[in-house]
Amino acid sequence: MLRIAVPNKGALSEPATALLKDAGYRQRASHRELVLVDEANGVEFFFLRPRDIAVYVGSGTVDAGITGQDMLLDSGTAANELLALGFARSTFRFAGPNGQFSDVSEVADKRIATSYGRLVEDFLGKRGMSARVVHLDGAVESAIRLGVADLIADVVETGSTLRAAGLAPFGEPLMHSEAVLFASPDAKLDGEAHHTLEILISRLKSVLVARRYVLLDYDVSAADLERAVALTPGFESPTVAPLHGSDWYAVRAMVERDCAHRVMDELYAVGARAILVTAIQACRI
Repeated sequence: MLRIAVPNKGALSEPATALLKDAGYRQRASHRELVLVDEANGVEFFFLRPRDIAVYVGSGTVDAGITGQDMLLDSGTAANELLALGFARSTFRFAGPNGQFSDVSEVADKRIATSYGRLVEDFLGKRGMSARVVHLDGAVESAIRLGVADLIADVVETGSTLRAAGLAPFGEPLMHSEAVLFASPDAKLDGEAHHTLEILISRLKSVLVARRYVLLDYDVSAADLERAVALTPGFESPTVAPLHGSDWYAVRAMVERDCAHRVMDELYAVGARAILVTAIQACRI
């Protein structure tokens, strides 16, 4: 049975659970559940602290896990990133009091408060810079006001937390991060577990594609067909079928969800009618 570590709380937890559920896997009914066995799919889920998941995967206690790239890199665990999952996107940046810093070079010899000490030290080391890294376990925004640091390095999503603390990010990001499915490069899976992992990756990919695209159906006259299909080239090619007893055609194509309304407007302008958009639950491309 394949053992998968899943975040048990925080910004990674709910999106990871939703993704796995949409991919056809059982998920826990209560946050108090720490282990869930999905016999039908040959998977055992372990709900762990996001920061600990890399350690468990690296030690071979579990076969694969879902966590943020920032936490994975900060753990120092060797890992094979199997699939980027498209949620929990963020940047990791330096931040300081408004107007005090403008460039990364200015952090040299300063005190930097962070919960991601390894990331900061690696970043500084690659640039030949030295600074004092103050390791804190969360809530680093208060470190400057309390006098233990001159600036911070932290995950930035919207920046609202920084602004509320009178801080502003500066310089280039240390890294961009998102949730990933990963495994240890030393993992030795038997044939059944390896096959189960391949199925998991395939299912997750199908859900990610389904979330990105919708199906668009419309009718269009023969005279306007070429202009219409030029607007909807589809994932590979649109499906075109003649309508009974007329010189009109029914067309079906996948279009990106974010562009669907704009494409509908353009199709209507070139003569397409009966334009319908349908969500895709899952797919195999």
